[in-house]
Amino acid sequence: PELRFVDQRTFGGMTMVELAPTADGGAGGLGRFGPDGAALVPEPMRHIARDPFDPAFDEVTFVRRLRARRTELKRALLDQTVVSGIGNIYADEALWRVPLHFARPTDRLTRPLARATVAAAREVMSAALVQGGTSFDSLYVNVNGQSGYFSRRLEVYGREGQPCSRCGSPVSRVAFMNRSSHFCPRCQRLRGFRVS
Repeated sequence: PELRFVDQRTFGGMTMVELAPTADGGAGGLGRFGPDGAALVPEPMRHIARDPFDPAFDEVTFVRRLRARRTELKRALLDQTVVSGIGNIYADEALWRVPLHFARPTDRLTRPLARATVAAAREVMSAALVQGGTSFDSLYVNVNGQSGYFSRRLEVYGREGQPCSRCGSPVSRVAFMNRSSHFCPRCQRLRGFRVS
């Protein structure tokens, strides 16, 4: 037997750990259950929230967690204890679809807007999966070395200065958490909120 660990972005690591019950009691990785019927995941992963495609994803819990945070919307979407799997690119794209500003306070978000945000994230990620993901260079390829083509369908991410396809305003980019946030300053206005 042979095990190969290939980490294209060099963020990963590998270790052997004990399994522990899932935080919510739902099925764990591959639906694995222990001898006592407990749903199990690797212990260091227990704090990671469900992703929007997980059959055990609870939208009511997500909305409650999101609105309980006193932070900016995009920061919460990238917080793996709130929801997992939504990366920087897909957060920008989902927020453009809703449309909401990335700095909108989460504790001032209505339940319908919170649900619309996760629905938009699901839509964006589903479309990206169909296209093989978002590849910008040779590091972002699938296991067969093929690039994903979702980058051709991006509405705001990486499109600074280009016209928004909805309103024609130039897309903006600002520094955010050692990354960038891309948004339409017209469609995604931060109405009535002050960013601290």
